[in-house]
Amino acid sequence: MPSPLDKARKNPDSNKARILTAARRLFGEYGYQGTTTRMIAKAVGIDISTLYYHWGEKADLYEAVIIDLNEGIEAQFKVIERLARGKSLADRLAIAIDVMCDYLHETPDASNLLLLGYFSKSKTEVSLDEKVAGHLANIAIAMGLAIDKRHVTPQAKARIMTLWNAVLSFISGESFFRPILGVDQAAYLDVVKETLKFLLIPAFTGRSGDNGLKIPENRQEK
Repeated sequence: MPSPLDKARKNPDSNKARILTAARRLFGEYGYQGTTTRMIAKAVGIDISTLYYHWGEKADLYEAVIIDLNEGIEAQFKVIERLARGKSLADRLAIAIDVMCDYLHETPDASNLLLLGYFSKSKTEVSLDEKVAGHLANIAIAMGLAIDKRHVTPQAKARIMTLWNAVLSFISGESFFRPILGVDQAAYLDVVKETLKFLLIPAFTGRSGDNGLKIPENRQEK
């Protein structure tokens, strides 16, 4: 039987889908605790009873938002893995930065949701912890820093977290950072990509592939 999330995806003009879209934006802006079902219903222009009919309690709707968020991110990682396969570490990093920046820039609520989920003091039954660990492992594998999820070192995870959090911060902080840089929206994304590549690619590749991650020989840079 299709889940409410499946139904919302199938019919993007339905009340169910409109509620999901509004919830993503509001949860990303105010966090789980700061968002009420009345706020979501008002944003959609429906009665609160209609929201409960389609999604149940707030926690159920938040869980659907997080599932939707994670599946969207995982789809981007598959794109990175496909485009980066067989390329040098420097090229894989450049591809990852381009894909991640483009996706998060097009879906800014995603970076807001992730940052709020990481640092919020109020925990819900829906946790990002397990998914975040999976994301880090997928990126490490795509970058050639691990053979599989069982062999991702803490050092590799920390380095990927540096890359991941830098992208999230630049995207979520655009309204603050862009006026400081004095550029338009399109130029801002180009500056972010160039800056991340300038700083992070040498950090990963500056010692001929010897970055303390014990990369298997067949994955090391030649």
